[in-house]
Amino acid sequence: MKTPMTFKTHMDQALTEARAAALRGEVPVGAVVVSPLGEVIAAAGNRTRELKDPTAHAEVLAIRAACAELGQERLTGCDLYVTLEPCPMCAAAISNARIQRLYYGAADPKSGGVAQGPRVFSHAQCHHKPEVYDGLAEAEAQALLLDFFAAKR
Repeated sequence: MKTPMTFKTHMDQALTEARAAALRGEVPVGAVVVSPLGEVIAAAGNRTRELKDPTAHAEVLAIRAACAELGQERLTGCDLYVTLEPCPMCAAAISNARIQRLYYGAADPKSGGVAQGPRVFSHAQCHHKPEVYDGLAEAEAQALLLDFFAAKR
């Protein structure tokens, strides 16, 4: 008899990256890329202010690092865990990287690009649509964001 496969989330590491981003004064978003074997390949938090780069979102940085680690431009079979629903730019990067599964925490009604707004993966021009699972550690991810922005006001 086969042993049932156990789901192991890596959202805890994405939340750690998000907390580190907040400590740097960045919007607290974290991302983790996991190999098909379940090993963490790359992890990152937002660094747009630090790098003075509007594309330095956690997802993009984690995808870049994973591609560099693997020496390839595609992450076929890999999963991405991110604390906040990806924006349209990040959703396009996820599609182009051929991420197999996207897991995210909090929804982003203002700037999301997956379940909100443009819904990038539903467009005919989208060449690859990952499996999408939302709501992982949603309350904790949302609390990080709310606390961060409350402290700014």
